[in-house]
Amino acid sequence: MSSAWLLPEHIADVLPVEARRIEELRRKLLDRAHAYGYELIAPPMLEHLDSLLSGTGSELDLRTFKLVDQLSGRMLGLRADTTIQAARIDAHLLNREGTTRLCYCGPVLHTRPSAPYATREPLQFGAEVFGHDGLEADLEVLELAIDCLQGAGVATPVLDLADARILRGVLAGVPVEGQVLTQIVEALSRKDAAGLAERSAAMPGATREALAALLALYGGDDVLAAARERLPARPLVQEAIQQLDWLGSHLQATHPGVRLGFDLSDMSGYAYYSGPRFAVYGTGATDALARGGRYDEVGAAFGRNRPAAGFSLDLKALAAIGAAAPASAAILAPWGEDPALRAAVRALRDAGEIVVATMPGHAVEAAGFHCDRELVQAAGRWLVQARALQPV
Repeated sequence: MSSAWLLPEHIADVLPVEARRIEELRRKLLDRAHAYGYELIAPPMLEHLDSLLSGTGSELDLRTFKLVDQLSGRMLGLRADTTIQAARIDAHLLNREGTTRLCYCGPVLHTRPSAPYATREPLQFGAEVFGHDGLEADLEVLELAIDCLQGAGVATPVLDLADARILRGVLAGVPVEGQVLTQIVEALSRKDAAGLAERSAAMPGATREALAALLALYGGDDVLAAARERLPARPLVQEAIQQLDWLGSHLQATHPGVRLGFDLSDMSGYAYYSGPRFAVYGTGATDALARGGRYDEVGAAFGRNRPAAGFSLDLKALAAIGAAAPASAAILAPWGEDPALRAAVRALRDAGEIVVATMPGHAVEAAGFHCDRELVQAAGRWLVQARALQPV
């Protein structure tokens, strides 16, 4: 018999110090998005399943918890990602003609963890811009992602840029079954040369050579020059390379401290992204801290196929790599019924001070606070004075 206090695997309580760090990051990131002109939305945790999975493919389907609505009998889902909900809100509730910028921050649930030690309940922060098909939107969400990570203490972000259109251009005109395409995408993502050669053996020689070349096209700025020489001179391929070059150069102009790289064999989200995509890494993280890019088909299922670009990140993972914030300075006060004491405590709290009252018969237990001052009575008045702290 299992203990009643045990939680499911990859689900954990967030304790005070970590919760405070996460909440501080949430406020900071939402304020940063607000400074860019993004409006906050709060979609529901639960939706009809067909709406949550609109146009997302099988991967999100497998990660979504499902249940039956006792009122309607329809299948419901607990959201595993908020992007689709933002697209639905843009398409049907706001229905604006111009550019719409939306941001959000809330929990999502996954049936299985995305990595061996990942949580199944990420706290997802994200930002989406709808309605503009130019690279200006891609650059804006990329800069916002970098600004958010740097504001959270990621001193030297490492940015990887890629584009799903490169593979589509390489395979243009070559009939490929869906299962074979999936295997090719997986082999490229794993940089599995033998697997890639096996899956592409029946393809034309030029296509096989281009696929093999993709495996070596990762690194710095020289990657794009090599790609122009080694990949087919097809419009889709060359446009993707040119746009990656534009994004990289513009980002480095405004964020020179970011380490920039390109990985043209990275097929993460191949079926989802429609243009440039990015992943941002940081010291201490085992996986990308933020992922995003362009996904122009996201609103098609809602009858309004608007251009879209955005990114998301897990605030819990971001908080885990940063240094814990120091305990907040606080004032220690005795508990009492003296009206003057209670008025003094209220006045201090109204002024923005943290006042921790000592309950009768108990010592102070406030590990998240540094009570460096205390409220004492002197000459008939309640005054704040420095507190003599016990040596550690």
